[in-house]
Amino acid sequence: MLHWLEGTVAKIVSIALIIVIFFALFDLGYTVIQELSMEPIGFFKSTLLEIFGLFLNILIALELLENVQAYLDHQGVQVQLVVATALIAVARKLIIFDFAKSSGLDLLGLAAAIFSLSISYWLVRQLKK
Repeated sequence: MLHWLEGTVAKIVSIALIIVIFFALFDLGYTVIQELSMEPIGFFKSTLLEIFGLFLNILIALELLENVQAYLDHQGVQVQLVVATALIAVARKLIIFDFAKSSGLDLLGLAAAIFSLSISYWLVRQLKK
């Protein structure tokens, strides 16, 4: 009964993630078309970092969907996928990091997270060999 419940919840989460990905794609497409059609034509009103953030949101959602799919296929959490997803999320934060509004302590925390996740990813890959 417990395995059936876990599988059902994972399938519902997968469907929800697919819906979120489609809406994120629509949002990205709408934003890009809106930005490119504003005056002056072909130039972005918002920063490219904001638009790249939308791309990375979709990439993170796809990675989460892959995590759920791996869980359904193998009936367990794939640590390497989870760490890779976390690395992408932290990389997104670094890419859109606003140096003007954040302190040096925020940047140090982000650096520590990237370093820790990188070491974790390397260790997981070494253990798989």
